[in-house]
Amino acid sequence: MGDRKRKRGRKPKTPETETMDLQFTATTSTPVDDDVSSGATETADTNPAPSRRGRGRPRKDGNGKKHADNIAASPERRSSRYAEHNGDCALPVSANGDAKHVAVVGEAPPRSESAVKVVPSMDAVVKVFCVHTEPNFSLPWQRKRQYSSSSSGFIIGGRRVLTNAHSVEHHTQVKLKKRGSDTKYLATVLAIGTECDIAMLTVSDDEFWEGVSPLEFGDLPALQDAVTVVGYPIGGDTISVTSGVVSRIEILSYVHGSTELLGLQIDAAINSGNSGGPAFNDQGKCVGIAFQSLKHEDVENIGYVIPTPVIMHFIQDYEKNGAYTGFPILGVEWQKMENPDLRMSMGMESDQKGVRIRRIEPTAPESHVLKPSDIILSFDGVNIANDGTVPFRHGERIGFSYLVSQKYTGDSAQVKVLRNSEILEFSIKLATHKRLIPAHIKGRPPSYYIIAGFVFTAVSVPYLRSEVHA
Repeated sequence: MGDRKRKRGRKPKTPETETMDLQFTATTSTPVDDDVSSGATETADTNPAPSRRGRGRPRKDGNGKKHADNIAASPERRSSRYAEHNGDCALPVSANGDAKHVAVVGEAPPRSESAVKVVPSMDAVVKVFCVHTEPNFSLPWQRKRQYSSSSSGFIIGGRRVLTNAHSVEHHTQVKLKKRGSDTKYLATVLAIGTECDIAMLTVSDDEFWEGVSPLEFGDLPALQDAVTVVGYPIGGDTISVTSGVVSRIEILSYVHGSTELLGLQIDAAINSGNSGGPAFNDQGKCVGIAFQSLKHEDVENIGYVIPTPVIMHFIQDYEKNGAYTGFPILGVEWQKMENPDLRMSMGMESDQKGVRIRRIEPTAPESHVLKPSDIILSFDGVNIANDGTVPFRHGERIGFSYLVSQKYTGDSAQVKVLRNSEILEFSIKLATHKRLIPAHIKGRPPSYYIIAGFVFTAVSVPYLRSEVHA
């Protein structure tokens, strides 16, 4: 036999190459060259390229000679096998054998796409170093011993940095360090929102702002949306990334501020040091700030995030007033009206819904308008259900205190109540209430007065806690 027998089967192709980078992941597929189709249109009279062979055993002519060198695979078979090997669609072939040229686009895996959008935003995440000096409530003229802590933060527009309020509470010095840098920059605290547990910082050194881009805020995520929490938790010095999904959206109790505001519950791990770090969605936009987690023997992987509506309220409040004024609340205690007998005793019609006022804060401005046993039917035109909820999003409901928290100090709201079977409507000017026993002293040292050997100080929740643990 003059010709060497060639190995059966298709010829191995050039494998696809993957380009891996720290900032992105890209997959480069072998391009479809024009020569692939042009070589397939040649007839048996020409000399075809020997790189492609037809399948099966070479045929013989009448003289017993093999035609392996003169028979090429058909355009249809060549294009389909090429696409089959590369995972792409086959090239369409016309009747005269000319292949139509189409662009073949490779699709990256979903996880790589998310990494492409989230990873570049990590450069805006900083590590916060703070030195704290807490007041001594038993000896108000003294302070306790200093201690240090580390947490997370992130850069936003206007040369500002956001972190948690409890991360810089009673601070004497705050420093920030960028990712990949060994320099700590001295920071100044612009505002502290104790109720929402958010603090705003800035750095006067221009070198700190070089090469960083501020984060963009995204919309409030939906249930089961993917979130990625980035920060500097305990266990290491470098940046840490944990991922999860949004498992609950409701009014949460903010432990540091002793208030109830909108919050997100996620199943991503949030540990000490994660406080103040951003939570990203799959587009790489910030949708919240990690601030607390639930520690209990019966639960695991329950973390809480401050959502963007609360963050934007804090930022706009500072920009509008030049300082943080707080979240207004409706200074009332209320009870549900789900019991039909209770609704009947209060003179409510079958189509009326609302909640009953049990007590009114004596320092609240609403105390001059509202009265105990009033039934709150609506707030700013939004009807309140018997369980105290209002429509939130499609298929979701939330406590009506969310409507109050979206207002600003000094705004007016229309409140409709049922009193003695009569519907009344009042315009109430909302304000941040000053409680008789404040829940926090907002970073200020406690006030005291000494007379005749006696020391008098104002009663506050931190003072009571210090006496209990003394």
